[in-house]
Amino acid sequence: MRQTLLATCAAAMTALAAPAFAADGQLTVELNKVEPGDTGGCRAFFLFRNLTATTLDAFEMSLAILDGQGVIDRLLTIDAAPLPVGRTTLKLFEIPEIACDDISEILLHDIPSCAAAGGAETDCFANLDLVSRASARLTK
Repeated sequence: MRQTLLATCAAAMTALAAPAFAADGQLTVELNKVEPGDTGGCRAFFLFRNLTATTLDAFEMSLAILDGQGVIDRLLTIDAAPLPVGRTTLKLFEIPEIACDDISEILLHDIPSCAAAGGAETDCFANLDLVSRASARLTK
């Protein structure tokens, strides 16, 4: 009986230690459109579709903005949190000092912060899907 109890406790602890974001569903990040910003830069419209089983209280993306020749123009970190479970969230971000037509690609090169509601940091790359409907590609 003691071995059964220990095995049950071990299984429960393993389940609790698993990422809060296991293979419950995907988090889709969509670059929906870009348009000229108010300060001469480019305004990017992102849709975040959280089809995981968990609300994300933290979600930051580190992006490399590539110009028309594919050269990195700048690095930009954006905070998209919170991302409620089962919802699509619209976020607008300004990309300063570069025209939308001069952006060929936005590279997601890191996710500095991703944490479920009340949970520890987790690796979001496993369940991440990137989509672009804009002229610039969104890649990782």
